[in-house]
Amino acid sequence: MEDVAGRWWNGIWGRLGRRDVWLTREVRWKVVARAGDSENGRVLRWEFDTEADALAMVKRLLAVDAGGQ
Repeated sequence: MEDVAGRWWNGIWGRLGRRDVWLTREVRWKVVARAGDSENGRVLRWEFDTEADALAMVKRLLAVDAGGQ
């Protein structure tokens, strides 16, 4: 999903001289999981389009019995 935060153009009509500029923001949900300590731990990252999908991953990660892995 991309939000348009602003749009500008140089005021010139015509296909050769016109310039358009868009400022957009892509909103994504990110899940970061670390196994181990902050210095030597392994970090995994996932990105999701919806909050529901991200929360499903969080629940999945919390439910896993990795036995310290």
